[in-house]
Amino acid sequence: MTQKFFKVSTFVLVFVMAAVIEALPQTIKSVADGQSTKVLGYINTRDADTFKMTTSDGSTSYVVVLVPETSVKSNTKGVFRAGTKYESSYLLRGLRVEVEGTGNADGAVVAKSVRFNETDLRAAQSLEARVDPLEKQAKSNTERITSSEENQKRLEGQVDENRALANRAQATADEANNRINGLDEWDLVKTITVPFATGSSTIGPKGQAIINEAAAWVKEQNTKGWMVAVVGFADSTGNTAANKKLSERRSNSVIGFLVSKHNLPLTRLIQPFGAGVDQPVATNETADGRALNRRVEIRLLRNKGIANK
Repeated sequence: MTQKFFKVSTFVLVFVMAAVIEALPQTIKSVADGQSTKVLGYINTRDADTFKMTTSDGSTSYVVVLVPETSVKSNTKGVFRAGTKYESSYLLRGLRVEVEGTGNADGAVVAKSVRFNETDLRAAQSLEARVDPLEKQAKSNTERITSSEENQKRLEGQVDENRALANRAQATADEANNRINGLDEWDLVKTITVPFATGSSTIGPKGQAIINEAAAWVKEQNTKGWMVAVVGFADSTGNTAANKKLSERRSNSVIGFLVSKHNLPLTRLIQPFGAGVDQPVATNETADGRALNRRVEIRLLRNKGIANK
């Protein structure tokens, strides 16, 4: 019971702290070229190779650059001590981090190391669930204002009130969006589906050919602001726990192939995931349906902000 209370309390603390910080006035601080620095705060926005973070008192923001040499670890024995190594894709919006690095010519911090608490990581991952209902509320209120009832409500003096409600709901949704890994800030460019044999996490010849063909297509595109999400799936054969682990191994196999065969930078990856038997694309009652469900989806995403420039 105590452990459960601690986890919930930590989640609420991270959420509230991130909200308070974003409400405070902030300035982007420039770090002198070659100057060493250490910053403790929260990640506000995330791009493929950079993120913006704000200090814990909410007064100052920094731009942090991720490079292949950046060490990303958790703290399992206390605040900012040695812990488990993670890929940079785990640096989610709303996550409390400590960054050590040096300034570059643009005034940003080139990160030598990024440290975070695993409890904070789980809290940041959970924040995503808060976004959808808030955005739906904002959209609903906005649509009401722009509908045919606007003239009538203007006469009744209610338009401004509804607009204020819509703006408050949208502001709340934006606030939550700024603390997650930006799934709603990315446009889906293309989904590549890689098939797998029953019980196997090995990419077969057909799967390799599909990935190679997709990689050739990507080389012809403008990939500025692109990220890659890799999600593994399984059919209903076997038990749920085993299928969950199998789907994770499948997603890791595809990531390994992309990195080793096609030199995909790890900083382009959004946190990989194994969905197990969830989200089937066909029935599991037939052999053909199960074959379609044994898959990995490579989702190519493009940052909306960059795409709209």
